[in-house]
Amino acid sequence: MRDLIVTIDEWRARGDRVALATVVKTGGSTPRPLGSKMIVNSRGEFAGSVSGGCVEGAVIDEAQHVLKTGRPKLLKYGIADETAWDVGLSCGGMIEVFVEPVQ
Repeated sequence: MRDLIVTIDEWRARGDRVALATVVKTGGSTPRPLGSKMIVNSRGEFAGSVSGGCVEGAVIDEAQHVLKTGRPKLLKYGIADETAWDVGLSCGGMIEVFVEPVQ
C-alpha cells in the first residue's frame, strides 16, 4: 500500500483525480486476495491489482465513472454473472470490488 500512497501523492500533485479500488469480498478460486488494491487516475493510468489482470479493464472503466460522478460503487464479478466471461474472470471465482474517489 505504501507504493500506492506515493503514486497517489504524485498523481494528485500534477492535478489528477484518483479512485481507489479494493477487493472487499471473494469466493471460490480468485486470482487476488481480499484487501487487494488498485488505484486509477483521471488519465486512465493505474497501479496495483485487484484481479491479476482479468477484470482490471472493467474496473478502470468503472473507476472513471466514479471519478466523474464522485459516487462510490460496489462492483461484482463472478462465474454466475454474465459479465464474468466478458471481463475475463473465467477462474470460477467471485470478487466484489469497492471503488471510491480518494479525497
